[in-house]
Amino acid sequence: MNIKSCEKKEKSTAELVVEINADELNTAINEAYRKNRGRISVPGFRKGKAPRGVIERMYGASVFHSDAIEVILPVVLRFMLKEAGLKFTGTPQMTDVDFKDGEGGVDITFFAALVPEVTLGEYKGLSAPKPDAVVPEDEVDKEVDTIRNRNSRMEKVIRPANNGDTVIIDYEGFTGGERFEGGTAEGSELELGSGMFIPGFEEKILGMSAGDECEIDLVFPEDYSEPMAGKPAVFKVKVNEVREKQLPELDDEFAKDVSEFDTLDEYKADIRERLRSIKQADADAAFENSLMEIIADTMDADIPDDMIERQMDDSLQSFMNQFAAYGMDPSSYMKSMNTTPGAIRENMRDSSERKLRVMLALLKIAELEGIEISDAEIEDEYTDMAARYGMEIVKIKESVKEEDVVNDMKMRKAVKIVVDSAIADNSESEEKI
Repeated sequence: MNIKSCEKKEKSTAELVVEINADELNTAINEAYRKNRGRISVPGFRKGKAPRGVIERMYGASVFHSDAIEVILPVVLRFMLKEAGLKFTGTPQMTDVDFKDGEGGVDITFFAALVPEVTLGEYKGLSAPKPDAVVPEDEVDKEVDTIRNRNSRMEKVIRPANNGDTVIIDYEGFTGGERFEGGTAEGSELELGSGMFIPGFEEKILGMSAGDECEIDLVFPEDYSEPMAGKPAVFKVKVNEVREKQLPELDDEFAKDVSEFDTLDEYKADIRERLRSIKQADADAAFENSLMEIIADTMDADIPDDMIERQMDDSLQSFMNQFAAYGMDPSSYMKSMNTTPGAIRENMRDSSERKLRVMLALLKIAELEGIEISDAEIEDEYTDMAARYGMEIVKIKESVKEEDVVNDMKMRKAVKIVVDSAIADNSESEEKI
């Protein structure tokens, strides 16, 4: 067999014609005959015993051609991958089969998407904004207040209810003079100002004390769930108890109770550093993303549609997997958003192409920089993945191809080269995060 022709076409695609000679085709036809003869009935022969020539005379010379192509196709694909001198992305697709009468061979035509040629712009010494990781004191105070609230306790008070208090109430809801489902409760806890009930309900309870009763006339919002949307309702409410949130004193004892530190100053310093670390990570990520955007904008590559479509498939699958990771049903989400997998996938087209541009650029940088990944590094990466996902390393190796692991590691090293040589430029902005 040989590659009879190879014509490169637009958008990093190619058409290849592979010529299979008569002997190679005959071998494939014999294999197809052996696989299928048991299903073919020929008068005068027991099933599976009729010679190939007899079957071909009875059913036609091409009776085994289709199955022969299936037999030889994997061999042809391996041959193309080795001999064509092209980098395929995905599996070449067979588009035509031409059996050569008299000569006994066959020409098979393939359409193939190719890894595109990449021309890079500058990738070292780039400049991009990088926000300063500054932590204002009020952010530290806000974090401390959050912890104080988590460690608060509720105490019963004898006074009218204020915003922020929790009231213990009984209530009955009526519409059209009849109780409605879900509108009645006893001993229900409600934090005033939380917005947990429909608009107007909590406001009416402000100023009530334990033992007070009232009727509240309201209208359910138009966007409320059926059948109550837009309906007027009356709630009979009794306040059983008013509770006030008691925050712990903001002192060294508080710090000892909620942390491993002995003083409030030490505790605040730890919070400040933790928030700074988070901001620094965000700033580093923003800086890196900006650099990747520059590289994607300045590189040139004619990406084949097939490559983009497969990236869209991968992006959609990752999107669906996120729901599974959180124990959620993606179909429920799509129903609530009035969308479909196809619509979500199509919305990912631009981002998928952008992601491919960055990946191709980084792999080109790895090539230009001579980045290589050792066997030991590959093994360490599989070990880390096994630990991260709680899987046996053998299973990880079965599910993640080594080529994908190597490419991912090359891209990470390429990113480091870009970032380490880049310059943080804040000359046009005093932005802080």
